[in-house]
Amino acid sequence: MTDPDRIAYFLLKDVTRAIGEFNLIDDGDRVAVAVSGGKDSRTMLDLLLRHRRKVPYDYDLLALHVVGTEAGLPDLRPELEPWVRALGVDYRFVPMMLPPDEPLPLDCFRCSWNRRKTLFTASVDLGCHKVAFGHHADDAAVTTLMNLMFNGKLETMEPRVAFFDGAVTVIRPMITLPEKELVRYAKAAGYPDQPACPQGEESTRAEVEAFLRQFGRQREQIRTNLWRAAREAMGF
Repeated sequence: MTDPDRIAYFLLKDVTRAIGEFNLIDDGDRVAVAVSGGKDSRTMLDLLLRHRRKVPYDYDLLALHVVGTEAGLPDLRPELEPWVRALGVDYRFVPMMLPPDEPLPLDCFRCSWNRRKTLFTASVDLGCHKVAFGHHADDAAVTTLMNLMFNGKLETMEPRVAFFDGAVTVIRPMITLPEKELVRYAKAAGYPDQPACPQGEESTRAEVEAFLRQFGRQREQIRTNLWRAAREAMGF
């Protein structure tokens, strides 16, 4: 079996480079790590813990999981709680904030909107002014294509973006990592498969992801070109 520490060693190079290049984490920061329970967020938390042990400055990490049972989503607390406890990281489970008249089941947009609202609110309440999301390079490529096709704009996910006059800053430490490397690490680390989103396979994002997969080996170059073009257009 592949050694997860060896894979993490190479993944951490990209994460460390992104943190430095985009000024994602500073000394004294308190960072809420959005842990959905999937491979991306689990890997991100693991890599940030490894990063913190290696850098000459200190920052706090808090694993933050939004419980979506009120919206009909699976309860992942029984498997997540022993895992975060074993990591020795502080953690909180918070219920998803839903308006009283929210129609169920949630579509992808409303699920994401309510989840983010919950994350931002809980982060501020817990004294975290930064929230780390586990988006990777393939997520950025899909977002760029979606913005081009449906909004006529050359825009992508920014590595760092402030909300609410700087009260909360979203950071994406894995934004330059390809998904295949995260899949490889998750398999080596023995992470369980997250239950599939009931609406995910029918979403526009899933259709664009499937479109990109059709290009096989050319997908890597396409992803690189989309990232470069969007960075130039957005000036970061």
